[in-house]
Amino acid sequence: MVKEPARILVVGGGYVGLYTALRLQKKLKAELRSGRAEIVVVTPEPYMTYQPFLPEAAAGSISPRHVVVPLRRVLDRCKIVIGEAQAIDHSKRVVSVTTLANEEEGSDPLQLAYDELVLAPGSISRTLPVPGLADHGIGFKTVEEAIGLRNHVIEQMDIASSTRDPALRDAALTFVFVGGGYAGVEALGELENMARYAARYYHNIKPDDMKWILVEASDRILPEVGEEMGRYTVRELRGRNIDVRLETRLETCEDRVAVLDDGSRFPSRTLVWTAGVKPHPILAATDLPKDDRGRLKCTARLTVDGTTHAWAAGDAAAVPDVTADEPGKECAPNAQHAVRQATVLGDNIVASLRKQPLKEYAHKYAGSVASLGLHKGVAHVYGRKLKGYPAWFMHRVYHLSRVPTFNRKARVLAEWTLSGLFKREIVSLGSLEHPRAEFELAAGGGRPKESS
Repeated sequence: MVKEPARILVVGGGYVGLYTALRLQKKLKAELRSGRAEIVVVTPEPYMTYQPFLPEAAAGSISPRHVVVPLRRVLDRCKIVIGEAQAIDHSKRVVSVTTLANEEEGSDPLQLAYDELVLAPGSISRTLPVPGLADHGIGFKTVEEAIGLRNHVIEQMDIASSTRDPALRDAALTFVFVGGGYAGVEALGELENMARYAARYYHNIKPDDMKWILVEASDRILPEVGEEMGRYTVRELRGRNIDVRLETRLETCEDRVAVLDDGSRFPSRTLVWTAGVKPHPILAATDLPKDDRGRLKCTARLTVDGTTHAWAAGDAAAVPDVTADEPGKECAPNAQHAVRQATVLGDNIVASLRKQPLKEYAHKYAGSVASLGLHKGVAHVYGRKLKGYPAWFMHRVYHLSRVPTFNRKARVLAEWTLSGLFKREIVSLGSLEHPRAEFELAAGGGRPKESS
């Protein structure tokens, strides 16, 4: 039986955090009911974001609220603590957490003790010291960034439509994306598709007036779908007049001018940075072993190597791939592995508490699918290569099957059905980013803040 009392502390509310907690509350139902076990989830946001749907949310195909899963509703037998883990002392089994109350009160961080630790903080955007990037760059990792980018793109079209300055018009209609992975390619494909559709409602903007530029430092894009499908994607994007620059880097974006290392200069009011991710900073603030890339060293049983009572999976963990032919290979940090690892992780924690043997995580990579806009996509699944509508359809079916809860599945499917029957919504709600601006103006507090 479970050791009494047993507090399982889950740091992170993303894929691994949510699915591990779901598995634990299912497997430990009796122990949770009797008070012999407790599951605590520490997360900076009260929801889990299903990131593969961010491009479609940005394009208006899915409502933002259906891209997120409310943790309190789904994890109804867990204690949810909204806050940021600042430091972890595993030798004492204590996590230091800063909550909103700490900030309001000016009090010391909350000290949470635990018996078992699950580290699943995910990753953050990997930035480089590019001049001007911090001032003008836009990320694409959260639902807020996705909706903010949608509003921004439509606002730039509004600016271009109303200005008499040719230079301002050109900069407003130039959109630069840096990074040729999933996030960059899918975001670019969906937003370009949306903007092309929206242009029909502007009397003085045509799709050909807009410049869409994809900058990638390596010699190909979407490496996950294979070299052949990557080359097809480049041809598909270029066929839509999207300027794909391979083996090219962004040198600076100061003064709203994107300067590439091939000498090209693009005055642009939109620069989207999706050039990879890096481990969450909380990993550096732990006494747990890490690899040379800053991820936690893990075993195939999803325990942190060389320690006890510490577990990890997903982006934060370097998990050996036991199905790989070559030794030393690790599982790719993607949602396909994260969701499956979480199930094994939850089972292994329960087995550990009950003094039962642990099992290894083993999953042979099935392949990848990517959307390039409405009815366009690429896929390389189980050795089969698909492109165009079949790949796009497979992309939707796969992710619909993976988004958590039946509630979200039904709502997303309903929205897709309605979007197929009616025209796109192309409304910008940029004022959401400054909701008090109108009231401040009315109350004499000055002019509303301008959107960038």
